[in-house]
Amino acid sequence: MIDPGADIGHVHLKVADIERALGFYRDVLGFEVQQRWGTQAAFLSAGGYHHHIALNTWESAGGSPPAPGTTGLFHLAVRFPTRRALAAAVQRVVEAGIALDGAADHGVSEAVYLRDPDMNGVELYVDRPREQWPRVSSGEGVAMATDPLDLAGLLAELDQPGGSSSSASPSSSAT
Repeated sequence: MIDPGADIGHVHLKVADIERALGFYRDVLGFEVQQRWGTQAAFLSAGGYHHHIALNTWESAGGSPPAPGTTGLFHLAVRFPTRRALAAAVQRVVEAGIALDGAADHGVSEAVYLRDPDMNGVELYVDRPREQWPRVSSGEGVAMATDPLDLAGLLAELDQPGGSSSSASPSSSAT
């Protein structure tokens, strides 16, 4: 069994245009550039980590997204520490005119789905505290769902004085 401390460290994406991709990951989502390799690659992170997202054009400059029905990355997921932080990111996405593909309450998390300029799927989400995760009747594993997410309720987090500093709560997100 894998060590429970293991996690996914970063994702490295092939993109058609570095500047266009930076316009999304840096300017809309808010990741910080840690290093650039000219016009061919950029490494971005949150909080000064060496990189959570790498972008390159080594095999994809000017390329087009994979055709539907092909294998590859379904989406990358960006986990936010609080519901308010997720709401702020979703607000920036909406203000940038980026269409949302969907939004869901998964029981264990609240998530919003969209596409980057290269049509890579992106999930923005916040986890609920583990003790609030729905469990299967046997008690082993989780009982995730795909229920509607109350986007207006999520964005209302930004109207709260000081906002919520906690993770999502079950009663605040289900519609």
